[in-house]
Amino acid sequence: MRPIRPARSLAMVVLASLALTACGSDYPLGDAQREAAENSNSTLSGVLSGAGSSAQGPAMDAWIAGFGTLHPKVQLQYSPDGSGAGRSALLAGAVDFAGSDAYLQEEEMATAREVCGPEGALDIPAYISPIAVAFNLPGFESLNLDAATIAAIFRGSIETWDDPAIAALNPGVALPSTRVTPVSRADDSGTTENFTEYLHEVAPDAWPDAPSGTWPGGLEGENAQGNSGVVSTVTRTEGAVTYADDSVIDESMGTANLLVGEEFVPISAEAASTAVEQSTRVPGRSEHDIALHLDRKTTEPGAYPLVLVSYQIYCSSYDDAALVERVKAFGEYVVSEAGQAASADAAKSAPIPPALAEDTLAAVKSITVRD
Repeated sequence: MRPIRPARSLAMVVLASLALTACGSDYPLGDAQREAAENSNSTLSGVLSGAGSSAQGPAMDAWIAGFGTLHPKVQLQYSPDGSGAGRSALLAGAVDFAGSDAYLQEEEMATAREVCGPEGALDIPAYISPIAVAFNLPGFESLNLDAATIAAIFRGSIETWDDPAIAALNPGVALPSTRVTPVSRADDSGTTENFTEYLHEVAPDAWPDAPSGTWPGGLEGENAQGNSGVVSTVTRTEGAVTYADDSVIDESMGTANLLVGEEFVPISAEAASTAVEQSTRVPGRSEHDIALHLDRKTTEPGAYPLVLVSYQIYCSSYDDAALVERVKAFGEYVVSEAGQAASADAAKSAPIPPALAEDTLAAVKSITVRD
C-alpha cells in the first residue's frame, strides 16, 4: 500500500504552492479571461483546487484554458506534483480533487470515507494516453520490442543496443553497440505503476516485481523527477531509454512498437483507445467509481496495451454547495466532447470511448452536497 503523508504538513505544502500559482491576479489566464468574464453569463465563481498527475499536465493546461472561457470567474488551480502526492493531498483535505494515473487502493478508499463522507471518493477516467518506451538512438525512429525484452533492458541484463534479444526482434536492422542507459522515475508515479503492471502481467518471469508506483530498488540506471525529468535525461544521453507519457515525446526520440499477439503495434492515441475498450470495471466498487482493470495481455488487433488511464478523483460529496457546482461544472467539461478534443489537441491523448464517456458523465453528475 502507498504511504499517506501526514495531513497537516501536506496540506500546508500544497496550499502554499497553489497560492503562489494564483497570486497576483483574479484572471490568471490574462486578458482573454478578463474579456470573457466581462461578457460571460456564468454565475460560477470562487476557487477550485487540484493537484497530482504530471502526465495530465498538458491536458490540464488546455482544460483550464477552455473552462476559463466558459466560467471565467472561477479560479482553477492545479499543481502537477505527481499522482501519489495528488491522492495524498485530496485525502488530507488540501485540495478539492486529485489527478492520478492510478486509482485509489483499498487503504486509500478507507481514508477517503473519513474525508469525503461515507460514500468515499470517485475515480473518474479523464485522460487516456499510451506510455511510450522512448530512446535516444540517432537515426532510429522505432524498434520492435516485446515485454520480456523491455523488462531485460530496464533490469540491466541487456547492456547494449545490439544485444541478440533486440536483434532477433528487428531482423535486418543494423543495430549500434551503444550502451543502454535505463532511466526511471524517482517519484511515486502512476506512470511507473502502469509500466510495471504491463511488464509484470505480460512477462512475469522477466519482471517478477509486483506493480508499484515506486521503482524497484537495487536496479541499475538513472532516475529523474516527473515525465519531463526522465525525458530531459534521455535527450542528453545517447543510448538512454525511458518510459513516459506520449505527450512529452517529440521527434528527437525513437519509440518502441509493442508485440501484441503476433503483430508489432506502433504507439498512437487510436491504439490506446482500442486497448481501453477491452478493459473491465474493478469489482467491489460503488456504482459511480470507475476504476478500470486494463487487459495488458490483450491480443486485440491494433491495441496498444501499455496505456495509461489517468483519473480525476473527486469526493462523492462536499459540504459546500457552491463548491459542488464548481466541481461538477469542471468535471462535466473535462469528459465532454469539447474537453476531450482540447486534451487531444494539447497532449495527443485518446478520446474516452463512447460507452465509457457516458459512465464518466453520470459519475460526475452523481456528486452531491453532504448532509
